[in-house]
Amino acid sequence: MTFITPHLRTNRVVAALAMSLLCTPTAWAACRDAVVLVHGNGARPSSFDNTYVELHARGLAANEIFRPDWGSKTCVACNDHNGSEEAPVLDAIVDAIARSCTGRIDVIGHSMGVTLAARQIVRYQLAGSVDAFVGIAGAWRGLRSCGTYPFNVATSTCGYWGLSIGSPLLASLQSRPLATRIYTIKSNIDQVVCAGGICTVGGVHASRIPGERSSDTYLLGHFGLQTGTAVRQVNLIW
Repeated sequence: MTFITPHLRTNRVVAALAMSLLCTPTAWAACRDAVVLVHGNGARPSSFDNTYVELHARGLAANEIFRPDWGSKTCVACNDHNGSEEAPVLDAIVDAIARSCTGRIDVIGHSMGVTLAARQIVRYQLAGSVDAFVGIAGAWRGLRSCGTYPFNVATSTCGYWGLSIGSPLLASLQSRPLATRIYTIKSNIDQVVCAGGICTVGGVHASRIPGERSSDTYLLGHFGLQTGTAVRQVNLIW
């Protein structure tokens, strides 16, 4: 993948938004939003295969479904929400906006992919181009296993740009526009979000996002929430 500097990426964001303005109401009635599927920490785009198949079965073309591949697979604890991890996700979002015949997109993220996608939307002020955002097994309110910032932040994943409770990264996402519609999918037996047997932060499930329209709870594990809810995911954005 070719690395794109922040300045050039910003130019691409502006160009994609300009392209979206060319869409007419007639076009909106004849097509669907492009979709971006953002996998979790250490995973691969193929982890969203079930969702991809469901989208394709409903008529979305392959070039309307974007699955960025981000982060190290060999040093998962090295990954955070700043720098090289961002570029593939931002590029996918920008490309999807440019490709979408409605001028808007839907974003589905799993685990750390939830907050990584949200960071790009917030940082580049793209919320106006995002119709639906679905967060699956995310750590929007932080991970208890990461501790509370600035404590227990030995790894990048739990650090300043990571998922410790109250981290500057998570603080930067709070109360910021994200999408027209927000949904979450969560579990009370999630091995990652509920590590240690407690799923809540401040009395609220850590996967819930303020302003969400609904939050579905399944009796599934962290990865089962991604692979076992494909139909529901697509129903939410459809």
